[in-house]
Formats: sequence, C-alpha cells, structure tokens
Amino acid sequence: MQTPATDPAPAPFRPTPAQLAAAQDVTIPDVSAPGLRVLFCGINPGLWSGATGRHFARPGNRFWPALHRSGFTPRLLRPDEQGELLALGLGITNVVARASAKAEELSRAELKEGGAALVARVAELRPRALAVLGIGAYRTAFGRPRTVVGRQPEGLGDTEVWVLPNPSGLNAHYSLDALAAEFRALREALE
Repeated sequence: MQTPATDPAPAPFRPTPAQLAAAQDVTIPDVSAPGLRVLFCGINPGLWSGATGRHFARPGNRFWPALHRSGFTPRLLRPDEQGELLALGLGITNVVARASAKAEELSRAELKEGGAALVARVAELRPRALAVLGIGAYRTAFGRPRTVVGRQPEGLGDTEVWVLPNPSGLNAHYSLDALAAEFRALREALE
C-alpha cells in the first residue's frame, strides 16, 4: 500500500444559503502586522468571506491565483491558508469592513469613512505598499475620480499606494493573466 507524499487539500467549506444570508454585515479580522511589504486592500468582504471568515473566499475570485502567478507566493494558497501571508510580508484588509453580497451595496459615505480608516491603519502598520483592489472604490474612498490602475503619484506617508484591478470573478475587464501582470508590476517595483 502506498502512502501519499502529502495530505490532500481539505475540501473547501461551502456555506449554505442560510449561512450566506446570515453573513450579511459580518466583519472578518484583517491579516496584518506592522512593517509588511504589501497590505492588499479589498473593497469589502463578500458573503462567502463573511460566512467562512476568510478573505477572497468565494470560488471564482482570482485573488489567490493572481497572487501566485505574479510571484508573490511560492505556491497557490487557499483562503484557509491566509495566515501564511504574514511570513511572506503580505497582509489583507478592506476599505469597508462589513460583508455584503455586492460592493454596489456600499454607500459613498461608507467608502469615504472606510478610506479615512484605511489611512489611519496604514499610518499604524506602515507597510511598504498599499494595494487597493478596485479602482472605483479607490476613486470614491479617496476622492480621486481620475485615478488609473498602477502606482499612484501620492503615497500615504512612506507607503507607496497602488491601485490594482478588482480580482472578483465578476470583473470581466481583466483576465486572470492580465490581473496577474498588474500584481507582478507591483512585486517587481518593490524588488
């Protein structure tokens, strides 16, 4: 009888419709620490993330594959392995903490309040770079309507600010390869 070299990956937790409904407005903890290389910032957790307690947890979200393809991680991590990011100098937060079915459910006031809270979080944690994943949310939260994807001319103190495409599977403007290329540009700029 042969023994496998490694244990197979656990089956992902699939929330029930009732668990997804109950996840509305739930908050999940950041994966963060002082002095990170990059603090990735989503718009807000989706219901899958709220139900599982894991960032970018919905199947079809391309954050984890883009992170790996861009060279930030040595292998493709699963959402339940998000704690491993800290050893790589990476973290995750959100502009708005509460989970919702769609980012469109967030008000402009919530995004602006979230932007102010994010500025305070960055001042405390002092990552080398902040990567906001979603151009529309960044434009609203920071009052910069002409922002384009890439490195921003204004940082937050000593922290570089980058705006990258939203990795949601609903973002049809970017293929996984194009998304990974934008993540890679950030990684290469930090080398």
